[in-house]
Amino acid sequence: MKHINSSLLFCLIATNAFALGINIDEPKTIKSDSIEYDIKTGELKTFGNTEMTNASGQKVKLDNISISKNNNQISANDIELWLGSNVYIKAEEINRNDNETIASDAIFTACDGCDSFGNVWEISSSEIIHDSDERMLYFHNLVFWLYNHNLPILWLPYYEMADPSVKYKSGFLAPSFNTTDDMGTQLNIPFYINISDTHDLTPTFSYLTKENPLFQLEHRLNLDHAQFKSDGSFTHNKHGENRWNINNTDIIELGENARANIYIHRTSDKTYLQKYGFYNYQPYLDSGAKLELFGQTSYIVADTHIFQELREPTGNQTVSSGNILPNIRGVYQTNPIFAETYLNFSGDVLGVSSSDSVYQRVIGKGQIVSPWTLWGGNRITTSLSARYDIYNFNKTQVYEDNRIVNSYSGIKSRFLPSGYVEWGLPMYSVDNDWTYIIEPRARLTVMEHTNTKSVFSYNNDSAGRFLSDTTLFSNNRYSGFDVWENGNFVDYGARWAALNSNHNIEVFIGQTYDFKNQDTDFNDNGFRNGFSDYVGRVSYSNNDNLRLSTRFRFDRTTMNISHTENSAYIGKNNTYLTFGHIWDSHPIDVYSANDEDTHEILGGAGLQLTNRLNIKGSVLYNIHEHIFQRHSAGIFYNHPCYYLAVEYRRDNTVKEDYVGGTTFQFKFGISIDSKHY
Repeated sequence: MKHINSSLLFCLIATNAFALGINIDEPKTIKSDSIEYDIKTGELKTFGNTEMTNASGQKVKLDNISISKNNNQISANDIELWLGSNVYIKAEEINRNDNETIASDAIFTACDGCDSFGNVWEISSSEIIHDSDERMLYFHNLVFWLYNHNLPILWLPYYEMADPSVKYKSGFLAPSFNTTDDMGTQLNIPFYINISDTHDLTPTFSYLTKENPLFQLEHRLNLDHAQFKSDGSFTHNKHGENRWNINNTDIIELGENARANIYIHRTSDKTYLQKYGFYNYQPYLDSGAKLELFGQTSYIVADTHIFQELREPTGNQTVSSGNILPNIRGVYQTNPIFAETYLNFSGDVLGVSSSDSVYQRVIGKGQIVSPWTLWGGNRITTSLSARYDIYNFNKTQVYEDNRIVNSYSGIKSRFLPSGYVEWGLPMYSVDNDWTYIIEPRARLTVMEHTNTKSVFSYNNDSAGRFLSDTTLFSNNRYSGFDVWENGNFVDYGARWAALNSNHNIEVFIGQTYDFKNQDTDFNDNGFRNGFSDYVGRVSYSNNDNLRLSTRFRFDRTTMNISHTENSAYIGKNNTYLTFGHIWDSHPIDVYSANDEDTHEILGGAGLQLTNRLNIKGSVLYNIHEHIFQRHSAGIFYNHPCYYLAVEYRRDNTVKEDYVGGTTFQFKFGISIDSKHY
């Protein structure tokens, strides 16, 4: 008998003795009562306790090892293997024949030493067979235990899984459960299909107690310069209807200066997404494609959009209907031609097609902008621009001369020159660690006063001119291109701010004056008798622990508030309070006012009970209608070895065949950190 090199011993024992696809580094220390090696037979044996620890901290303990010359037959007793700080395997006896390793009376956990009271979970099995060729683990008489092998919660006669060296493997995933008033209990059983390291599928079968089964499919493909992802679902319900949805998002990089996107988002009807739990409060679905070209000072995008409306009709034309086929926009900005003066050119080509009308629009615009900083810190910016629009209508509703013309066909055009001069004077002062800023600001916008109505199409891309602190100091205060300002106006206001390393305070208030009174059909938009209402904002933040803000508009004569948006956040991480509030008196669109106020509050709270346990809740309340729109609450536990979530949601929406109800959802999963292997 002769002694054997310690590194070779470690490789033979640690790698082969428990061949679960685990690759262990060079040993740091090896301890054994006795080691023997038979030169004639090539057999290696140890007697008594053997302990090995490698450089990364992985450790093996075992007794009485026997390894044949070709390593194809191995046996050992009382195996203990630590693959990391928390991953632990123990077996009473282990034997290997060729590609199969059989561990008897084995225990596995990835939660060894995670808590002072013991292992949170363990898996015991009368026999674990590892096939090194197939890289699979086969469990017989599997028992899943909680709390240090004290509480059995699951028994299976047989179970198989890929060994830890396998990154991706086809097979069943953990099921999930939820229950709703309308659909009953839903059991989701996903099956993972691995095609390659960058390509996979996950079909899911969902059993519902009050409805027919639901089928879901998710597909993912990642290439070097492209990413493809899609998912969808289908059911044939008890009423004999086929209901479905599909979501697809593709991103294709076409070099450093180009990118293409393809997106498909469709559903069979307006309520399917809500009824089957896929709804994220989106107002519509958008499908189409986009091509983007980038330059150092230029940008071109061509895109198409096919919309599917999910909202109920309100009678107000707040959004345009129809599909955009296509929309091409381009922007080019020159380098400074002198001082900081530059030129900007833009173009926009749009086609809109609906069920009963078609129109095309071409817009070209050129602009020169010249910013200057003068004595005393005065900042002056001047600009001149000219825009030309051409519209081709085909059986389209148009709005002209205070009346609606149905089924109009023909070409309309307009020339829209404009310019502005803007002045600002930011003034700074420093007191100890505080910096104070006050900046008065004014802007005169000059544009042609057209004799005809500035609205062309009745169904346009502009939702109205709603004055706010964000639209002040813009030459076109409408939200889209179709509706254009008509006349000259001046904006003015002042901003005050105070800030240091921990605090940031800002106050802004402003107003606008139109040299031409607004048309009467734009009622309640904040403009009357030339002067507008006052608009402003107030905000405060403190190192992300406290954020407060309010945006407002109030009548300049009565001082009554007609619009306000308030938000607050107090807290840090998972302990927080949030608050949101909006009130709008008779919200408007381009054509008419809504007789009902918008008045809602949104609240949320979270409490971190321990470093692992937290609770969260939220509520949306419609003050005007005195109803809770929706609310939810949940408890979440994130342990290093597992996660647990129990959540309650209530939705009071009523739309067509969807009647909102209560949903309970339960999630549980085991966490195994792959870095241990």
